Amino acid sequence: MPRYKLTIEYAGTKYSGWQKQKNARTVQGELEAAIGAAIRDKSFEFMGSGRTDAGVHALRQVAHLDVRKTVPAETLRRGINDELPADIHVLAVDSVPHRFHARHSAIARSYLYQISRRRSAFAKPFVWWVKDALDLDRMNDAASRFSGMHDFQAFSDDDPDEKSTDVLIEDITIGEDGDLILVRVGGSHFIWKMVRRMVGVLVEVGKGQLDPGDIWTADAARLTAPASGLFLERVYYDGDPRSQPLLPAVPVRPARG
Repeated sequence: MPRYKLTIEYAGTKYSGWQKQKNARTVQGELEAAIGAAIRDKSFEFMGSGRTDAGVHALRQVAHLDVRKTVPAETLRRGINDELPADIHVLAVDSVPHRFHARHSAIARSYLYQISRRRSAFAKPFVWWVKDALDLDRMNDAASRFSGMHDFQAFSDDDPDEKSTDVLIEDITIGEDGDLILVRVGGSHFIWKMVRRMVGVLVEVGKGQLDPGDIWTADAARLTAPASGLFLERVYYDGDPRSQPLLPAVPVRPARG
């Protein structure tokens, strides 16, 4: 069976996450329906690099697809897109060897979180509007303390008896663009709700409500940032360039007077 690598973007606002579920609309479910219609065959295998939660978006999610007969990659991409709703789009389709696996071949991932300094009529589904002033120096101080290998059990609802909650955080970058504060978190992998809780803690530090040195003792679950501002930014494989500019997914420009 030929194997293809799909690179996908989606707005997760209307979906109950990536993973296919009964009685729920999901990104994977929409893609599988579109693939079946495009190739006129339900005998295929489709797997993503990982899950995203309800309401979370993706700039470059990756999946692999096995089909029974070879289809030109661009023909396949266009055919799938013709069947998809407007908030899911296949950016690229590439033929890959069977040793490529969307999840197991991934060596790192990065997430982008967008915090807005102002209320926005257009970007609400893609930001977290924080009314309080945020001190970026304090946030950067706290962010540096997340770097390295740590046990993030307190930042996740995953059961540590079922899977490891140890995660290697390679870097955290905080920047500004217009009225946005951008937080990029790069690491080996991520566990359920982890990035949203990290951002929630960083915002609490930025408000002055938490000391940077107390991030590991904070009640992270209470500080979980909303899903709306979170994007799966990139999934990295061997040979992929790792240096990427920190750019907004949806800009929020300063309000004009």
